[in-house]
Amino acid sequence: MPRRESHLHGLLLVDKPGLQQVTVSADSDPPSSSRKEQHSPAGTVTADGTALPRLYTSHDIVQLVRRWSGQRRIGHTGTLDPMASGLMILCLGQATRLVEYYQGHDKTYLAEITLGQATDTYDAVGQVCATAAVPTLTREAIEQALQQFHGTILQRPPIYSALKQGGESLHRKARRGEAVTVEPRPVTIYQITLLDFQAPAQVALRVHCSAGTYIRSLAHDLGQALGTYAHLSKLRRTEVGAFRLENAWSLAAIEAAAAKDELEALLVPGGTALGLPEVQLSDEWVTRLGHGQKV
Repeated sequence: MPRRESHLHGLLLVDKPGLQQVTVSADSDPPSSSRKEQHSPAGTVTADGTALPRLYTSHDIVQLVRRWSGQRRIGHTGTLDPMASGLMILCLGQATRLVEYYQGHDKTYLAEITLGQATDTYDAVGQVCATAAVPTLTREAIEQALQQFHGTILQRPPIYSALKQGGESLHRKARRGEAVTVEPRPVTIYQITLLDFQAPAQVALRVHCSAGTYIRSLAHDLGQALGTYAHLSKLRRTEVGAFRLENAWSLAAIEAAAAKDELEALLVPGGTALGLPEVQLSDEWVTRLGHGQKV
């Protein structure tokens, strides 16, 4: 029986599980939640042939927290693909009014990219649609190729995405076999760092970017820049604005807190780290504002 805790208001930082987390920088990056917290349909494999559990969508995470908390008014501030793990910010109760303000915050990711294969979704859960030999590469060559993605660039989002066209998500159109055209959009990559290169085909990056940047598209485009194909094999979001992954809660911890009626203790006050200008008001003006008068 779900709890009826409609008094819950604030932000809940969630460590969303996904494919096995990116292995670089493990000392500063907490482990992802157990695979036991994931669902699992039969017959699905990743691009490298590994059996794939059914992964949580961002909507799934919202539904789980609704069920555990009893709070129906919940929204998230930025989609994470099913294969991706890491930081999600949920707004509960009155904090749902702030969703649009948090959506524009920049993001930081750890990403692993596999060279030599392209997939239709640009990531590991898609179907391999093209292969090519991987040229002999060095760290220096990869770092040089990465320079073209630094700053404000035009990026074409994947057709398998939540972007809407004619009121319908692109991925729904694509799965029906409809022709989908996606125009490039300006995004900003503030910092892109090569963390590791395991020759011949594994590249690990840290990317700090604007909202709306697709790391899947970055992986695809990097492959082309290196003279081959590529897809995103792992992704972990570590920061959203001023919020950091180490302050997020696993699904197991959230469920346990809800079962003990202690979920409120996990919440961050709504409005935290919004970065909006502040105005100090006297008690008199606070009273006037409360009566609907202009300030």
